[in-house]
Amino acid sequence: MGVTLDHVVIHVTDWDRATAFYRDVLGAEVVPRGAGLAFRFGAQQINCHGPGVEATPLARVPVAPGGSDLCFAWEGTPESAAAHLAAHDIPVELGPVARNGARGPGLSLYFRDPDGTLLEFICYDTSA
Repeated sequence: MGVTLDHVVIHVTDWDRATAFYRDVLGAEVVPRGAGLAFRFGAQQINCHGPGVEATPLARVPVAPGGSDLCFAWEGTPESAAAHLAAHDIPVELGPVARNGARGPGLSLYFRDPDGTLLEFICYDTSA
């Protein structure tokens, strides 16, 4: 049996603010979903709970705003990832630091979305 990750869920407090961040900083395709929306990255998607959305079923402890940790593969160097974040006025909280991801060892930078969700860019291309 083979499975792949299809989507995860985050909780947002402001649709417009989240849309601007995930679209402009992370390059997501914004997908309307009833009263809410999702952010699509190729074959994976982040579904959002937020104002006006009655999701069912829910996790035993539903995700709260800022309660998720997500990692994205950055197709470039840690320096280019840091420059991209700086261009969007997004502070790097930690990094670059050595981490292991789905493709093996890399260097990661940590930052947050507007609700406080911890985000990570892992860079497998560590050449300068």
